Amino acid sequence: MDFLASLKIQSNNAGVSTGKTWINTSGPAIESFSPVDGKRIGSVQAADRNSYDAVIAKAQEAFLAWRQWPAPKRGEIVRQIGEALRRYKEPLGKLVSYEMGKSLQEGYGEVQEMIDICDFAVGLSRQLHGLTMHSERPAHRMYEQWHPLGIVGIISAFNFPVAVWSWNTMLAWVCGNVCVWKPSEKTPLCAVACQHIVEEVFAKNNVPEGVCGLIVGNRDSGEWLSADTRVPLVSATGSTRMGKAVGATVGARLGKALLELGGNNAIIISKDADLDIAVLGAIFGAVGTAGQRCTTTRRLIIHEDVYDSIKNKLVSAYKQLRIGDPLDEKNHVGPLIDTDAVRLYLESIEACKKEGGKFIVEGGVLEGKGYESGCYVKPCIAEAQPQYAIVQHETFAPILYLLKYKTIDEAIAIQNGVPQGLSSAIMTLNLREAEQFLSHAGSDCGIANVNIGTSGAEIGGAFGGEKETGGGRESGSDAWKAYMRRQTNTINYSTQLPLAQGIKFDL
Repeated sequence: MDFLASLKIQSNNAGVSTGKTWINTSGPAIESFSPVDGKRIGSVQAADRNSYDAVIAKAQEAFLAWRQWPAPKRGEIVRQIGEALRRYKEPLGKLVSYEMGKSLQEGYGEVQEMIDICDFAVGLSRQLHGLTMHSERPAHRMYEQWHPLGIVGIISAFNFPVAVWSWNTMLAWVCGNVCVWKPSEKTPLCAVACQHIVEEVFAKNNVPEGVCGLIVGNRDSGEWLSADTRVPLVSATGSTRMGKAVGATVGARLGKALLELGGNNAIIISKDADLDIAVLGAIFGAVGTAGQRCTTTRRLIIHEDVYDSIKNKLVSAYKQLRIGDPLDEKNHVGPLIDTDAVRLYLESIEACKKEGGKFIVEGGVLEGKGYESGCYVKPCIAEAQPQYAIVQHETFAPILYLLKYKTIDEAIAIQNGVPQGLSSAIMTLNLREAEQFLSHAGSDCGIANVNIGTSGAEIGGAFGGEKETGGGRESGSDAWKAYMRRQTNTINYSTQLPLAQGIKFDL
């Protein structure tokens, strides 16, 4: 395929890099098979402990030089990376679609997110501001400033194989940090392609070797990063189970963890909603990326007065969904990432039925021509109850649960009544309902929307959630502060040294 060659993807690829040197390892070969057609794309040689240590050592060395570069100069490197991503948008977007299985439009959109965060980070490189304050002591000045942390370890998930890495990395770089990336072993070639793109830019600008490290590997690589005292911050995106393990390991050494974990997102549909907008937002949120977004809509909390109308509209709309090759832009839904995901999808359907759920749009695995990979499934809809164990659980698949409510207080309680707290939304034209949903007594999620769905995020807003979603924030706003350490400074420019609490020494 042409897009593989243009990204320097070969049949067999090295998976460990310092940003300049690709390191031979004794680690196992990780095979990448496309969920689109089941074909082998290529393999990546995984990191072993020696190659991991070599990347970390080079990163430590690079940090000493990189932190001395003025932030706007670091921003200029990121600007050039954004330009390179514009040039590689088509082949990289196709690789994302082919290796992960999301639609081609979403593949291009993910690369566009990378471009956007580069633009954001370039501006940020001139705005890493502290603040000044008045001292209680005469002839003293106080201020706060921010310093880079050092090595930032990034553990990313398969569903956004390149964008989430860029969210962390571009901000970390302009802040003066160096990065070591452990991508998902399910999408290793996307990471290798990004490394090649970055290396081109770094080579032209004499960026210190080690600023951009890559360690493709299995679980061991993530455990090495989490336990490594040389890595002050680990940013991990993935399941709640994974995040708890990372958080515990990093916390045990008093390191910093930035966690963006599972979501069990809901849309409340009011009797005062624009029903056409509500249905459109629900469908896009529920079936986009085949239900494999952390912001996927998994629950619809519908007012009893419009419940039947919404249900009928959804059933009709689901009949029109086109499922197939995501590289064909006519299709709405691509495959799940692998057959393990298919198994979990089927188990979740059975669990819902056992608890009493009634499926109004049946699920199942698609077979036949075009579905040979065994990873294509039918998006399905079940009428359920909020207390069902399966409704409380995040299933990374296109299963949508319909729940009924009577009052807005009840709807908000249902929305908040799950362990996860990432994204939420309400569809209503009632100002009081909208404001209540956004108030202290409203949604407990990190993201709360009115008249748009739960999925998708703009670069300018900090992205992340609460409760079992981990509490971390990535991307925009003041998320840059997570990648830095704060220092309070006091300068005495007087001829005296006043001591605290009026203490005096007769010297």
